[in-house]
Amino acid sequence: MGGKKNPIWRVVVADQRSPRDGRFIDVIGTYNAQTSPSTVTLDEDKVRDWIAKGAQPTDQVRKLMKIQGIAL
Repeated sequence: MGGKKNPIWRVVVADQRSPRDGRFIDVIGTYNAQTSPSTVTLDEDKVRDWIAKGAQPTDQVRKLMKIQGIAL
């Protein structure tokens, strides 16, 4: 996502068996490191719903959740 020299990353739910840049199940937010401070937009309802279903966030996604104030 984003444009040339302006990357914006999607935060997605993916099956661990899928390749890193492969198929994903759902987009739950975005992350833009180019702004000051960094912009993190996560859909809290989707995050909580997927975690309740058994999804395990990566370390980086845990940091983004902490920045936005979503506690597990």
